[in-house]
Amino acid sequence: MADYLVIVESPAKAKTIEKYLGKKYKVKASMGHVRDLPRSQMGVDVENEFNLKYITIRGKGPVLKELKTAAKKAKKIYLAADPDREGEAIAWHLAHTLDVDSSSDCRVVFNEITKDAIKESFKHPRPIDMNLVDAQQARRVLDRLVGYNISPLLWKKVKKGLSAGRVQSVAVSLIINREKEIKEFIPEEYWTIKTEFMKGSETFEAGFISMDGKKVQLGNESNVEAVLTRISGNEFQVVNVTKKERKRNPAVPFTTSSLQQEAARKLNYRAKKTMMLAQQLYEGIEIGKEGTTGLITYMRTDSTRVSDVAKEEAKDFITSQYGKEYIASEERKEKKQSNAQDAHEAIRPTSILREPASIKEFLSRDQLRLYKLIWERFVASQMAPAIMDTMSVDLENSGVVFRANGSKIKFPGFMKVYVEGSDDSEEEKENFLPVIEEGDTAVSKDIEKKQHFTQPPPRYTEARLVRTLEELGIGRPSTFAPTLDTIQKRGYVALDNKRFIPTELGEIVSELILEFFPEIVNVDFTAKMERDLDDIEDGKIPWVNVIDEFYRDFEGHLKKAEVEMEKVEIKDEPAGEDCEACGSPMVFKMGRYGKFMACSNFPDCRNTKAIVKEIGVKCPNCHEGNIIERKSKKKRIFYGCDRYPECEFISWDKPIARKCPKCEHTLVEKKLKKGVQVQCTNCDYKEEPQS
Repeated sequence: MADYLVIVESPAKAKTIEKYLGKKYKVKASMGHVRDLPRSQMGVDVENEFNLKYITIRGKGPVLKELKTAAKKAKKIYLAADPDREGEAIAWHLAHTLDVDSSSDCRVVFNEITKDAIKESFKHPRPIDMNLVDAQQARRVLDRLVGYNISPLLWKKVKKGLSAGRVQSVAVSLIINREKEIKEFIPEEYWTIKTEFMKGSETFEAGFISMDGKKVQLGNESNVEAVLTRISGNEFQVVNVTKKERKRNPAVPFTTSSLQQEAARKLNYRAKKTMMLAQQLYEGIEIGKEGTTGLITYMRTDSTRVSDVAKEEAKDFITSQYGKEYIASEERKEKKQSNAQDAHEAIRPTSILREPASIKEFLSRDQLRLYKLIWERFVASQMAPAIMDTMSVDLENSGVVFRANGSKIKFPGFMKVYVEGSDDSEEEKENFLPVIEEGDTAVSKDIEKKQHFTQPPPRYTEARLVRTLEELGIGRPSTFAPTLDTIQKRGYVALDNKRFIPTELGEIVSELILEFFPEIVNVDFTAKMERDLDDIEDGKIPWVNVIDEFYRDFEGHLKKAEVEMEKVEIKDEPAGEDCEACGSPMVFKMGRYGKFMACSNFPDCRNTKAIVKEIGVKCPNCHEGNIIERKSKKKRIFYGCDRYPECEFISWDKPIARKCPKCEHTLVEKKLKKGVQVQCTNCDYKEEPQS
């Protein structure tokens, strides 16, 4: 019989920990929470200091029975749920259910599931931290008060199945506001002038920067011509050469937010997938003779701190693999975000010696790719800065100055291992310039003038939205992925080309919440609530005070909304065509992802059709039809003429309304790894990529 019972959340975690603790310990899994507020009712007594009604979660009876049986046989019970608010709450509920004194040394926490970390943590058990529990309870109550009061209103006034939440409402509002910005955006024309210079047999590119020592705004073609007419001949004199050495520091190790963003950029992983894989790597993977082993530290964190032990291990590894010169000479002090809890270390490998290639055979493809990303990011973060030799050259002709910029890597430093991705620009690349000195002459080849138009702000990708929520102080590491998942499941937003667009349903719900519950979608208000939750965790304010302050105003808004909120009738609009199955009129209906066509004879006829999406471009082939968006059998978007099969024009790239300025043929938007580029389908005309 085991002397000690250890309870964790998951079987995978239990299996890994039991291996390290020995025969005296029995490790069992609670499978997450065992108690919660009831689903069928509010469970919060707003009249009596917000007393909570907790019940055993449906289906957890057999798990609890097994845990109670094991608890009776054990001399001591340790509660080892995850080291965060949610884990502390799980431990507290288990203590209540199993009659464990929560003020005794029953709580064990660890940031990584390794032999040393586990054994050390069991040397320092502590009581359950009620401040952490209260912070979790406060969030749960806030979400319950908002969701269980506003959602039924939306069911009555709009349609069944809708919901409202604090963080999700702000996220939807951000997406809707961005869409408004895009629709209201007025493009402004601007031009650039570039040329290729020859210095001996070498060529390099330069762009116009000034005339007569002044910056010139190239707002239209006449501004451009004024510059070009000043240029006399094709010889330019080098009037200035500036050489500098520039350091580039590595990115810090991952937090939850930065991991989700980088996995989206580099691996094309959704936030939900990233967190699922990270959980698996944290809880433990079977690694040959090592057995089940936790490969990364705890994956819900907003800290970039790294333990001294991990730093020393990294230092030894980098020295042996790359040389002493690749070790960072001094430790960089990173600015801590004002809203960061800083409760745990950054996300890093539990041992830097487990190189991705050495454990490749034990991981799935997706697990390996994420582990490799985490491993490389951590190794790079402990390495020396890269040193770049940069060079700037100004070339002048008749007062017109062009500038060429070049750079080369003098010392790669951390770039030997990893370079951080970006939403907005390409990763830094070398750009060589020839040996050139002041007073030299270079010959200009073809001078190219190019028209551009300013672009609207980009729609949110998952990575951009996570970054924005974090910067605004909305939500915490554990909430980003569930929030993004919820707003899509509810049909408030949809992903189009990996970018969020609001649905009509999302706009209706957001407008109602903004009108009657403005604080719910107010960024500053929601960020303040997050800071209040942090203050509860730090023991600065009682959780009931925070809830009471919120509810006093909220209750007034709620009473007003119940009286004044008008019912929104989402009527079935006639679609203007008949059902091909039964001949009844087709109508537009509101669905989870916006409108679709359905037979008005439902439920007798269940025929539905997607709404044809026109893109506002005439067919370049027949010149009669309109180009519409279609989907292949594999759900890939392509574009074709609406007169098909009479006209068989199709294109994987999206045609646009402008013609090529060089040959008058069709221009299309070509999807790149980062953004899109307008190209001609007939000649070599291309425009600058837009993110």
